Amino acid sequence: MSLRERFTAEMKEAMKSGDKSKLATVRMIQAALKDKDIEARGLGKDPASDEEILALLQKMIKQRNESADVYEQGGRPELAEKERAETAIIAGFLPQQMSDGEIKAAIDAAVAETGAAGPKDMGKVIGALKSKYAGRMDFAKASGLVKAALNAQA
Repeated sequence: MSLRERFTAEMKEAMKSGDKSKLATVRMIQAALKDKDIEARGLGKDPASDEEILALLQKMIKQRNESADVYEQGGRPELAEKERAETAIIAGFLPQQMSDGEIKAAIDAAVAETGAAGPKDMGKVIGALKSKYAGRMDFAKASGLVKAALNAQA
């Protein structure tokens, strides 16, 4: 089942069960996906692939985490909790995330594969990782590990 089909099935299930927060979150995902497809069509490209959809979901999770942090700092725990609930629902559509050990092994392989020799090659390594592990790797965490690995080489 493709991600688009899964979104539709989850939306129907949320409607039947009366889960308003899940329904609103799935609708929000579909709206963001529709915006992405419209943007792609304007550029003469095909609709978003599964890899692009996974990247979109990760971006949405990052946005919600940042918003939750801001709400907590602003003394609005109820809004922070809403953002965290949306994050959990969105994360349910992502594949199993990689463990720290798997991330380090993937980084070592990408460094070797790209021939990266120092911090200036960080973009090459991150690009290789994104092409292979979209949706399965937290790239915010991975970029720090890549930087450390490349600094150790230099």
